[in-house]
Amino acid sequence: MTKNWALVIGVNYYNFMQPLKYAQRDAQLIQSFLCNQAGFERVFLFSDDSPDIGGTSTRPYYANLMRCLQQLSEQPLMESGDNFWFFFSGHGIMHANSDYLMLADSNPEDTENTAISISYVIQHLQRCGSDNVILILDACRHHHKETTQGFGRQTQEIANQSKIISILSCHPHEYSYEIDALQTGAFTHALLEGLGVQGQCSTLKRLNQYLSFRVPQLAHQYKNAQQTPHIIAQPIAKFHLIFISKYASLHDINTLKLAAFQADIDGNFELAKQLWMRVNAAETFDNLDAIESIQKLTQLQVGNPDIKSNFTSQDFLEGKIDYPLITEERLGAVGCVGENLKSHLEIQPTLTTFIPYKYNSANLYSQKGVDYKQLRKLLAEGKWKQADRETIALMLKVANRETEGWLDIESINKFPYTDLCIIDQLWLKYSNGRFGLSVQKQIWESVGGQPSADYETWCKFCDRIGWRSNHNWLFYSDLNFSTNAPLGHLPATGIVHVLTPWKGWVVGLFCCLVGFSALAYKLEHNQRMLLLYNSPSDAD
Repeated sequence: MTKNWALVIGVNYYNFMQPLKYAQRDAQLIQSFLCNQAGFERVFLFSDDSPDIGGTSTRPYYANLMRCLQQLSEQPLMESGDNFWFFFSGHGIMHANSDYLMLADSNPEDTENTAISISYVIQHLQRCGSDNVILILDACRHHHKETTQGFGRQTQEIANQSKIISILSCHPHEYSYEIDALQTGAFTHALLEGLGVQGQCSTLKRLNQYLSFRVPQLAHQYKNAQQTPHIIAQPIAKFHLIFISKYASLHDINTLKLAAFQADIDGNFELAKQLWMRVNAAETFDNLDAIESIQKLTQLQVGNPDIKSNFTSQDFLEGKIDYPLITEERLGAVGCVGENLKSHLEIQPTLTTFIPYKYNSANLYSQKGVDYKQLRKLLAEGKWKQADRETIALMLKVANRETEGWLDIESINKFPYTDLCIIDQLWLKYSNGRFGLSVQKQIWESVGGQPSADYETWCKFCDRIGWRSNHNWLFYSDLNFSTNAPLGHLPATGIVHVLTPWKGWVVGLFCCLVGFSALAYKLEHNQRMLLLYNSPSDAD
């Protein structure tokens, strides 16, 4: 079973440096998130008032942290496939071209003997046994004597060399701000948003997108100077790693699968094995492809670690390689016999026209037994606002999310094909093709929308369909519920997971982008599946 452990450090009070206000609280919030939401079994907290563990002090002093790091590396209890996170909130300085983390008793006048260097931290984390170590540092809070260098520069270099994923609160020479109104650091606040229900960032790439716009936004909102977080991940395939499985979309999992296959073909068996482990961990069931790949790669590494593939990734995608993991029986189970890997991974070129779903309009059959007659009636009468709210209510009912009042990524992934297409076809039919999920999807694609799209693309899309006007985000009450509305203006279910009509609608949040792109990808997948499986029947 995969282990999830973390070492979390927060230092407010320093013997020889200016105190901080919220570093300890940042660490406590991270600990709470990892334990209560991310499913971590063990989180070691070192803060100003953290309790002892087994009679051993966890105060953030130099000797205590050195002892902890040495124990992690000398008696590694973790294995390949396990996750280990290291989080630090406090002061960091650069001394003699090296980055140091300052503990409560660290002395800037004797840095080498009283502070812990980043190189030392990374060296010991690499020995903990886990092959998925994430280093998170919020430490740019000290005004340096050296004006030509800043904390973080050496960390970036070491992270690239060691291939440890590193998330830094800002670039060198920038300052990492604490926000009194939030009672936390701007970076930690954004990080918790991104990893939580608001950002739903399942992958490192998605988290990078979220932090890149949210942290500068917070700094500007509270009248501070520029603060720009930075993520280092080598090789680049690690940006596709899924570390919050419950938010992973179909596209996230399939992209990770393709990256694993690519690493295998390129002969990077260690990376391929790591990626396949992440695929298996992200699935809600044991992924046979992942399990067999891990077994095969282990055998290759033991028997001949220098073995290389003679094939290219293009050969693989064009079906020229008889890959043992993709059997005809397994492909047949999903209707993909005779198709190459590209089809199997569902990454073929996006459809530019909607494939009509032919339903029996007499009963509007729902996989979940939901009655769509009222929605059809409202749409036929041109009651667009009532129809929009009915659509939201029906989608929540189908997903069994009425109590929560919003759709998460998991519920979007599991949303039944027929129900999603019935909703879309009803909107298409009664709006004469002006409104509907598939209309929105085509507009989304026309502005460059992809599951990994950025905030700028989301703004372009919302400008096109009228969810934004003059660079201002609209509230639900400001939407145009008439046939004069822009193409694709309705339904508003694309952001249903954050939409509460009676409280107002802040459509610009990053989670809107995440939810809509997941829904668009789900609709595209549905179209392909329906093309394969549905026999046409006449609709009224």
